[in-house]
Amino acid sequence: MTPARASADLIAPVLSGDRRALARLITRVENRAPDALEALARLHPHTGRATLIGVTGAPGTGKSTLVNALALALRQRGQTVGIVAVDPTSPFSGGAVLGDRVRMTDLAGDGGVFIRSMASRGSLGGLAAATGDVARVLDAAGFAVVLIETVGAGQSEVDIARMAHTTVVVDAPGLGDDVQAIKAGILEIADILVVNKADRPGAQNTVRALRAMLELGHRLRNTGHHGAGLLPAPPESLTADTWTVPVIETVATEHTGIADVLAALDQHRAHLHSSGEIAGRERQRVEAELLARLREALLARLLAAHDPATLAETVRRVVARELDPASAVRALVAAACGDSDASPG
Repeated sequence: MTPARASADLIAPVLSGDRRALARLITRVENRAPDALEALARLHPHTGRATLIGVTGAPGTGKSTLVNALALALRQRGQTVGIVAVDPTSPFSGGAVLGDRVRMTDLAGDGGVFIRSMASRGSLGGLAAATGDVARVLDAAGFAVVLIETVGAGQSEVDIARMAHTTVVVDAPGLGDDVQAIKAGILEIADILVVNKADRPGAQNTVRALRAMLELGHRLRNTGHHGAGLLPAPPESLTADTWTVPVIETVATEHTGIADVLAALDQHRAHLHSSGEIAGRERQRVEAELLARLREALLARLLAAHDPATLAETVRRVVARELDPASAVRALVAAACGDSDASPG
C-alpha cells in the first residue's frame, strides 16, 4: 500500500464495516494526509444518514459520563453509535490527555460502538478542525447516531450548534453562580438542557434558573442564527421557534433520567422534520463548513505568497509602531492579490 493510495484503499473496507480500516482512515483525516481529501470526497455520497448529536457544557458537568449512558441506551435500542470526543490541547506542551475513554469503559468490546478521542490542536469553539470530517467518516461507515462531545471550555463553545442536528447543553449544580448558566452564548445554542448530578444540593436552584431564562419568551429562530452564514438566509428559514427547550434532570452515573433525554432527542428530531427546519440546519452546517474551509485555504495561500522575511519585517514595523496592524494586513492582502499599491506605509 503506497502512501499516495493509502486513504483511497481504505474506502471500500470502511464502507463494509472494517473497524481497523475506519480507525486508520480517521487517523489520516485527522493528520491532514495529502490524499485524505480525495477519500472524503468519495465518501461524501454515502453520508447524510446519521443523526448528529452535540454534547457540550462546562468542565465538571459530567459530559463524558452522560455520553457513555446515552450510548448504552441507544445500543439497547439496537442503534449503532459513533462517538467523537474532543479534548483540549496544552498551549505549552502541545499534547493532550485523551481521557474520555476512561469514562466509557462500559462500551468496551461492543462492535456497535466506535469511540474516537481527538485533540483540539488549538482550534477554538470547542471542536478540533477535523471534527466535522471525522463525523462524516463515521456517518459514511454506517453509524446511525454520532455523538460529538466538545472540549468543555465554557461559553465560547458554539461551533457544535453549526454541526449537530441537536445540541445538548449539560449543566450541574455547585459550579458557581447560577447566572453563569444563563449567560448569552452557551445557553442559546441548547435544543435540550440537561442538569446532570441532580442528586447534589442546589440542583433545583439550577433547574429553576434555567427554566426562568427559557420562559422569558420564544426566540425568533433563523436556522442560521448561530453565527453569520456565507449567504443571506432565505425568508422561509426565518420562523417562530416553536420548539420548547426541555430541562431534564439526570444522574448519569446511575443512568437516572437517561430515558427522558432519549425521549427528548426523539421529539426534537421529529420536530426538525415536521417543521422543515432540518433543511435549514443542513444549509447552515454546509455554509459554516464552507466558510471555515475558505478561511483556511485563503490564509494558506496568502502566507505562501509572502516569504518569511517579508512577514518578519511587517511584524517588526508593527512592534516599532511604524505601522498599525490593520494597515499591515491590508498591505499583505493587496500584495498577495497583485495590487501595485500594496507597499505598507
